[in-house]
Amino acid sequence: MALGVDQSRKAWALLLFAICAAALQLQGSMAVVHKVGDSAGWTTIGNIDYKQWSATKSFQLGDVIVFSYNPQFHNVMQVTHREYQACNATAPIATHTTGNDSITIATRGHHFFLCGVPGHCLSGQKVDINVLRTPLAPTPSATPTPTPDTTVPSPSPSTAAPLYAMVGTLGKIGLSVAVFAAFSSTFA
Repeated sequence: MALGVDQSRKAWALLLFAICAAALQLQGSMAVVHKVGDSAGWTTIGNIDYKQWSATKSFQLGDVIVFSYNPQFHNVMQVTHREYQACNATAPIATHTTGNDSITIATRGHHFFLCGVPGHCLSGQKVDINVLRTPLAPTPSATPTPTPDTTVPSPSPSTAAPLYAMVGTLGKIGLSVAVFAAFSSTFA
């Protein structure tokens, strides 16, 4: 049975809605929330190595950096590279003092943060969040193409996370298309 003009318009509007919803889910599913210092948070207690912490992360545009700390004893100051190196908190770019500061990464490159309480930066309470300017591309391999009896190694953890995110996103898109198909079949 052919769809009427009104039903056809409704079906197209629903398809457009499903595509927009899928696109929003695709965009939103890529951002990651990083708690600085993981479970220890932003502190001078426990000798947290924030340089090592940031080196184990892959920061992307849109990611959220969360500084969790006691505001009676700490703060978060975004500073220039020179101020970061010198532990100079006299002219910060921005200052955060809530104890639960969320900062969304909007630009590529280095983002330098330190605690402005005297002595804290010098004791290691500073972090460099680096968003790479170009995405990492796999390097060409000098090994020959695997033959059918050769096993293919599983991806490293650094490349596996984006793969899982993409599979989840594709699943959401597939679900949106399935919902649209089920809904549009009621008009047939």
